[in-house]
This record gives sequence, C-alpha cells and structure tokens, in this order.
Amino acid sequence: MKNMMNLLEDVSLQEQWRRIVIGLHSPKDSGARRYAINTIQHIFGPSGISIAGSLMIALIALNLSFDMDNKKIILPELTTITLDPIKDYILDPAWEATPKEDKSTIQPRDPMTDSAWTTGSGMNDRAMEPSDPLSDNSRPVGTEDGIKDNELIKNVESIPPLTGKSILTIKNLYGRTDEERIKALNKYGTSDDGGGAYNRGTDSEGAVIKALRWLKREQLPDGSWKNTRPAMTGLALLTYLAHGDTPASKEFGTTVEKGIKWLLENQELDGRFKGRDAHDYSHPIATYALCEAYGMTKLPFIKSAAEKAVDVIIRGQHPNGGWDYNCKQSDRDDTSYMGWCIQALKAASIASLENEGLKKALEKAIAGIKKNADSTGKFGYTNSKDGNGGLTGVGVLCMQMLGAGKEVETRKGILWLQKATFDWERPWLTSPIYYWYYITQAKFQAGGEIWNSWNRQFAAQLILHQKVEKKAIKGPNGVMHDIGWWEPPADVKGHSDGPVMDTTLCALQLEVYYRHLPTFQALDRAPAEYINPDAGDLKIEVSSFDQKR
Repeated sequence: MKNMMNLLEDVSLQEQWRRIVIGLHSPKDSGARRYAINTIQHIFGPSGISIAGSLMIALIALNLSFDMDNKKIILPELTTITLDPIKDYILDPAWEATPKEDKSTIQPRDPMTDSAWTTGSGMNDRAMEPSDPLSDNSRPVGTEDGIKDNELIKNVESIPPLTGKSILTIKNLYGRTDEERIKALNKYGTSDDGGGAYNRGTDSEGAVIKALRWLKREQLPDGSWKNTRPAMTGLALLTYLAHGDTPASKEFGTTVEKGIKWLLENQELDGRFKGRDAHDYSHPIATYALCEAYGMTKLPFIKSAAEKAVDVIIRGQHPNGGWDYNCKQSDRDDTSYMGWCIQALKAASIASLENEGLKKALEKAIAGIKKNADSTGKFGYTNSKDGNGGLTGVGVLCMQMLGAGKEVETRKGILWLQKATFDWERPWLTSPIYYWYYITQAKFQAGGEIWNSWNRQFAAQLILHQKVEKKAIKGPNGVMHDIGWWEPPADVKGHSDGPVMDTTLCALQLEVYYRHLPTFQALDRAPAEYINPDAGDLKIEVSSFDQKR
C-alpha cells in the first residue's frame, strides 16, 4: 500500500514550484501533470488552477527565465489547463523525473469485484429503530445488477495520499489538536458536586485511548470494521477523527488511512456504499465520516466522494423535511434515521462542501424533526405519538445542530430528558447505549446544571464498565499497551451491530468535551432551567419558553 503521507513531499517551495512548472508542460495523462494539478489544488483549493494560470500568464508576459538547482527553465508558451474530474483527482504521488511518459509501459489496474465484499447482513436495524419490529424483506444490497464499482477509484493503490504538507497551513482545523483537546477537557469536563471541582474529562481520556487501540486491533486487513462494514467503518473513523487523529497521526494514522480508503473504494457510482444494511443506515453514517475526513484534510478526492454521498441524502429528503429508510421518498419520517442524515448534512456544511441544495435541506430538516415531537417534549419514532421517548435525545440534538436551540420543542425536550439516567446496572430503556450517545451530546449543548448533573453520571459509569485487556497491543515506540471496549449492560435486550458499534458510541460520548467543535460550530446554546428529577412529576409551563433570555 502506498504511503498516503507523500501527497506533498517535504521539499522546498522552490522545488515544488519547479515541479509544478514542469508538470503543467507535461502530457495531460502523465504523472508529472497530475502532480502539478493536485499540488495546486491542495495549496490553493479548487480555484488554484485559475490562480496558477494567471501567474503563468504574468510570467510569460515578462518572458521570465529562472535558474533552480542549476537547471534553467524557459516558459515558451502558455499551456491550456483542462481539468478532468476523474483523472486529475487520481495521481501517482511519486515524482516523475521526466515530463514524458511511455504509456505502453502502463499496466491496467484490476477493478475490484463485488465478490470481494459481503453484503450488509450483520447490522440489526432495530438498533436504530427501537420501537416497532421491522420487517427485513429487502433483497441484499450493494451488489445489484447494473451497479458497477466506483470508477473514480478502482482500487486502494489508485487512491492518493490522504494528507501531506502544504504551503498553506490550516492551523488548529476543527480545534482537534492535542492542545485544544486539553483545553476543552479542562473547560467542559470540570463539574462541581458541592465538594469541590473535579474533572471527568481528563479522567476519561485513558478510556478513549484504550478504545482507539482496541479499534486498531479489530480493524480488518482491508481497512473496514465488521459487521456491517460501511456503517461500522464510518463510526470507527468518526471516533478517530473526533480525537484529532488523521492519516498524519503517529499511532493511528495508518488505521485512519485504511478506513478512509475503504469507504472511498467501496462507494458506488450512485454515491451509496457496498455492503450496506437493508435500511441503509450505512449511508448517512459513512457520509458523516467522509464529510469530517474532508473537513480535517481538505483533500479534493475526499471532497468529491463526500459530495456524491451528500447528494443522496439531499435527494432523499421529503418535502416536509424528514427522511425514511434508504433515503427513499415516502410519508414516513423516521426520527432515528433522520438523526444520522442531519448529522451528516451538518458536517457537510461545516466542511464547506458545495452541494446544491445543502443549505435548504438543513433549513427544511427543522420542520421534519419537529413534527415528531409531542406537547410534553418527547420525540416519537415516526410521529409524535409512537415510541417510548428513547429517541428524544435524537430530536433535541438535531434541533441544536440545526440552530434551533431556542425552539419550544428543543427546550421541552431537554427538560423531558431529566427523566433519563446513566446507570449501567439499571439501564434506561431498551437500547441504552444508542440513546445515551444522543443524550450525552444534547445535555452537553444545554450546559449549566443539566450538563453538570449528567457529567457526574455518564463518564464514571463508562470508565468503570469498560472491558480491558492488559498489554494487548504494541505502540509505535514498541511498548505494549492496554486496550478496551464496551459490551451492552447485562440483561439488556437492546439492539446492536456488535462490540464495534457499542465501543464507538461509548467512546464518542467520552469525546464529547472536544468533539462538538466541528459539528456544532457557532451553535446557539440556549440554557434550559434545571429541574431536579427526584422532585416529582415534571411540570412545564409553556409560557416560560417564550420569554427572552
């Protein structure tokens, strides 16, 4: 496997410019040409070709000649640059010393066959839909007749490096550096229980690292995670990205690199992913991961794949703003499925993807999720009347992400969630880990005593109930380290795709102290009044939500 860290080699600006000049005068399909175009795009963004073209014209007008490394280069004429959206995103990162290429020596790559992958059969869809039993009479997906492999990326070897050194440095992208993470842990992890401040956040980082190391060990050789590979690979990547780990990371870089490559390689021409589950929860989860991966690397070929996946979600949105299984058009608006679609679209927006209709889809989604809320603050399953309230965290978090934190439904919902508890021995409702994933984020966004009360519960419980295997994996320095994972609470008949799903959802909760920065950028926090859950029935005065704070 080629090293993804070589997109832009550690060479001087002068050397990079020399290579760009040679590349722009090389044959269109040559590696030197692709290197030049992708380097310009990585440095300047999509508008880089126009910028570079203008610079070239200026240089030619001055009849500029210059000497680099004792090699004089004269620019004799203007070369017209035409971008091929497929070929120009796929480059050989190795520098070609000669500008010309003998095409007779190029060996065609073997496309990946569908038989190399299994279809989605492992994910229990009820994990995402905890109310009514679901029929699973859909045919296997991901290998339908007429669906070909993604021609943009034929196989792993064709995918360029996922990160590298650029002339233009984006500092503290998403706030997920070590320094910013420590600041967030100290700021948001600290609570006061009356006996003095303590920091759950810093205590939780050890559990997060153990989980990341466990995920590293559990990654399959092809870069995916079982059972339902697109969804679980998406969740695993989100867990690494939330921690600030990219392909550039020392300990987990290769793991992240392989996971992103797997998603890119297994995206079909229509934007969906091979191996998906019958209701295609895989799609918004994998899309979410690609959007964050692009946001943290800014590499054009990830952007292309992410935008293709986002288009599926935008097209699948109902006129009323909701979504149903498989991003299909229907009159059914599924709160759980909507949750992943909204998270993916919000991540796309924060990453500055350029999908047509993205902004409008986010605006419409407010009405789509609101329609499933009842007058007490509870969010139902497919309408305001069904379900046990477990999906209220989904509804509240989505409203917060959409900038609707001051809406009545959001404020009622966060107060309704005071009924929720985080007790591993006496878990809340039937799918506690899935519910807790959303509730933890929603309460974090609410802030104040609502968050402090939850923070005193959830982190300690997760740390206490993590399964740990001692000295199980070797680190980059050769030292053996512990690994850790989570399994559902005992006697819970909830729904899960397995330990990868449980572990990622638990680790993502412990990363809430710093993970929120990209997804909830410029989020309008609306503090809600704290109500002691032990004080009796929850009473809500609607008029109080209309007052300006």
